[in-house]
Amino acid sequence: MIPKEILQKVRKIEFKTNRIVNDLFSGQYSSVFKGRGIEFEEVREYVPGDDVRCIDWNVTARYNKLFIKKFVEERELTIMLLLDLSKSQYFGSVEKIKSDIIAEIACILSFSALKNNDKVGAIIFTDEVELYIPPKKSLSHSLRIIREILYYKPKNTMTNITKALEFFYRVQKKKCIAFLFSDFIDTGYEHSIKIVAKKHDLILIRITDPKEREINVPAFIEFEDIETKEKFEIDFLKKDNREKFFSIVKQNEEILNQIVKKYNIDLIDITTDKPYIQPLLKFFSTREQRFR
Repeated sequence: MIPKEILQKVRKIEFKTNRIVNDLFSGQYSSVFKGRGIEFEEVREYVPGDDVRCIDWNVTARYNKLFIKKFVEERELTIMLLLDLSKSQYFGSVEKIKSDIIAEIACILSFSALKNNDKVGAIIFTDEVELYIPPKKSLSHSLRIIREILYYKPKNTMTNITKALEFFYRVQKKKCIAFLFSDFIDTGYEHSIKIVAKKHDLILIRITDPKEREINVPAFIEFEDIETKEKFEIDFLKKDNREKFFSIVKQNEEILNQIVKKYNIDLIDITTDKPYIQPLLKFFSTREQRFR
């Protein structure tokens, strides 16, 4: 049985995000995603009036006749939420922890999809894929996804983005829109992102906390890795140590920045100390302008 406080939290998120969807995102979701997906149907001979941009030059060369690719518009989209719920997502130095923000944004996307008659599914992962929820469309299904994010107790603590993307690629045969939520405190995932982004519309949502980027007061500090429980000490009184520590953090962020630029992938940056509405609105606005 689900605890009363979890149900209350789900209802609170449902009420809050429903208003956001109705007030801000209802039109933008539709204009950005609806009708963007097309599926290949067949190759047929060219007839006068066909769009020359659709000519299949490989088939044309083989048969020495003009052939074009015929596409049909997808009437129904599938939204997949890939949710990193490793231990580092349960950290937050301000009002909310990262997993709470993940739940709220996932709820916005789920309700936007529901409003447009699209399917929503989810994959919860740590260093293993722990839960797979196949895509469906109903209010109860969307609420189940949010409930799982809030109520789910991960079996593992660490992160493996590669495994999550490989699993997603295997189970999701049809092209879809995939949102990958994580702080991306991981390595070696570039190849998997490249492969998934070729087939699906992959959008990355990086959620970080300001304390992960800087420590304002120089001091001798003991750290504990929230995922591995490993403890270590850094003397932040020494300028070289401070610079070295934050250069590693910056390098990790820059690796992801280079990946999204290299493969032309959308990245939404969210921080726990600022409202997430503006970054989301900026994302929708930028995509809308791009597809005009």
